[in-house]
Amino acid sequence: MSAQVTRWAKTVHLLKWVSHTPWPVLALHQLRANIIGALFTFAFLRFGMPTEVSLSEISSPFQIVFVAYLVVTMVVGAAVSLKLSLPVLVWHRRRTRLDNGIARHRALRLPMLLTILNLVLWLGGAVIFTALMSVYSGRAALVVALASLIGALVTAILAYMQSERVMRPITVAAMANNPEDAIAPSVTQRILMFWLVSVVTPLFVIIMLVVGQRLGIIGTDAVGIERPVLWMAVAALVFGTLGVTRLVTAITDPIKQLRRAQHKVSLGDLDTSVRIYDGSDLGLLQAGFNDMVEQLRERQTLRNLFGRYVGEDVARRAIETGTELGGEERYVGVLFVDIVGSTRLAVSRPPREVVELLNEFFLVVVEVVGRHGGFVNKFQGDAALAIFGAPLDLDDFAGAALAAARELRVELDARVGDTDMGIGVSAGKAIAGHIGTTQRLEYTVIGDPVNEAARLTELAKYEPSRVLGSARAVFLASDAEAENWEIGEGVELRGRGIETRLARPKQR
Repeated sequence: MSAQVTRWAKTVHLLKWVSHTPWPVLALHQLRANIIGALFTFAFLRFGMPTEVSLSEISSPFQIVFVAYLVVTMVVGAAVSLKLSLPVLVWHRRRTRLDNGIARHRALRLPMLLTILNLVLWLGGAVIFTALMSVYSGRAALVVALASLIGALVTAILAYMQSERVMRPITVAAMANNPEDAIAPSVTQRILMFWLVSVVTPLFVIIMLVVGQRLGIIGTDAVGIERPVLWMAVAALVFGTLGVTRLVTAITDPIKQLRRAQHKVSLGDLDTSVRIYDGSDLGLLQAGFNDMVEQLRERQTLRNLFGRYVGEDVARRAIETGTELGGEERYVGVLFVDIVGSTRLAVSRPPREVVELLNEFFLVVVEVVGRHGGFVNKFQGDAALAIFGAPLDLDDFAGAALAAARELRVELDARVGDTDMGIGVSAGKAIAGHIGTTQRLEYTVIGDPVNEAARLTELAKYEPSRVLGSARAVFLASDAEAENWEIGEGVELRGRGIETRLARPKQR
């Protein structure tokens, strides 16, 4: 007795748990599909044939068998569908735990399994009722068999479409890692199934009615087959409308989702992804879209990192034209800035403060250089090298470098006031391009202007303004910028062997 109570308690607990899962909705849709199929079959028997089949003509034993089979199939269908669905439902509710591969694969195949269950129950009923009807009439048995097959097709297709839609959230979770694991009809196969049931089957029946009447197999005249022909046409229209609605929804839902996601990606939102509905070609398209966005996201991340290391202009040019080794002659402006006494600074301050100071220093350098159309080519410890006129052309490359040097001195005093620095500016012809190897390369500028700017920076540390330029840079600059500089004495910079005329910013 206690065992029965325990079993009953477990059953009640299971039913309560199942009521909070998608299974009740799934079972309701399955029942609705079977009801539609049964109504279609009954209407076919009642109106779809020249000779009406009335319930009053069926014997009481036949009706008892029909009702008994209906009750049994409802109970068996519910029990089997629950047994098939239960591992999937448990896995879906607890999928944060250890993954259950068997349940996940069952989830991907559940719509097809439930469809097969419906077909088996319908075909079993077709065999039983056809055998019973054959006792009364062979022609009636043939009609019942034909009606049962048509009802089975209608039920199977509707049940599959409904179960696939209800199971979509679970299918999405099951296909999260392996979209190719699912087995689902493609768009072409779905359209073909819909066409077979809603178009081919009614037309086939109509053709058979007309041919049977012509050959005398159907004992009626042309007027007698008007009603069944009209009924089949109306049935095809109704079922076709219902089926095409489901079919269009199944196709357009993922397409609309993809269009919305594509619009977000076009606006720059690379965190977009779409849910994978099933294993059909549409599901694989959704998976492909996610993979594409993931690759775009990775590429954008690499591009951002690349741009941070080499400069946005260099990164953009490298992406557009490639990164072949070698360079080209260009007229460029060069600005070199270096902190005075950085070695003493590293000794007197904690490393963290030194790093924070350098970051603030370089932040000012990058902002000022960027405002004047240049880019910081490299950081060298406590120094920075900025280029104007490469990789992108700049009309007043020398003037931009000189203007940036003047502004940089003011900005550094205002924002990093407790440091001293030297700034040197030069301009002229240099080689700009990628140097290194095919495995590791760097974009840089090599030439006399770079060396001259570095040497001027050493001298600028002893200048009151902390800024020195070369007369050559002033001569190459625009008149508007040249007016801000005055040409001074000539000196021979270390390692050059020729004289350099110095230029200093005018005092305001």
